[in-house]
Amino acid sequence: MHMDRDATHRELERARLDFHRLIEQSDPAALRRRSDGTRWSNRELLFHMLLGYLIVRALLGLVRVFDRLPRPASRAYAWLLNATTRPFDAANFLGSYVGGHVIGPDRMAVMFDHVVDKLHHRLDAETDTNLDRGMHYPTRWDPFFKDYMTLADIYRFPTQHYDFHRRQLTLNL
Repeated sequence: MHMDRDATHRELERARLDFHRLIEQSDPAALRRRSDGTRWSNRELLFHMLLGYLIVRALLGLVRVFDRLPRPASRAYAWLLNATTRPFDAANFLGSYVGGHVIGPDRMAVMFDHVVDKLHHRLDAETDTNLDRGMHYPTRWDPFFKDYMTLADIYRFPTQHYDFHRRQLTLNL
């Protein structure tokens, strides 16, 4: 089954424009405010939303490696990652906490532009055959990880992640 590349490009652009609007219209007090349903501030959550896009490049690489191995290899890898969910959750929280404090909102917007541009270019270069390649993923790490994901699924993942966390922001714009 082939993906709708144009729809994916539109999703990436929609998220990029929304991220810029959130950054531009948020004052420092709003960025320090607690988000809804997480332990992060709005600024930390914005970094976490950016992080969802940044990790996609690594996820794409994993698919390229594991797709060439026997399927049980990625199943075992996903099992191992699921077994390390607690340390992952701690690192995920701490990474977004630190990133949200170290990287300013304006820099986050620049990083968002850069990663989305890279994803556009990579998606355009993918063949349909490559987009159908896949591997097993740790379903306990993220609600949008499925047991088996293709490259096409991975390109859609960051915007699903973004939209989920977007609803948790309390910026009151």
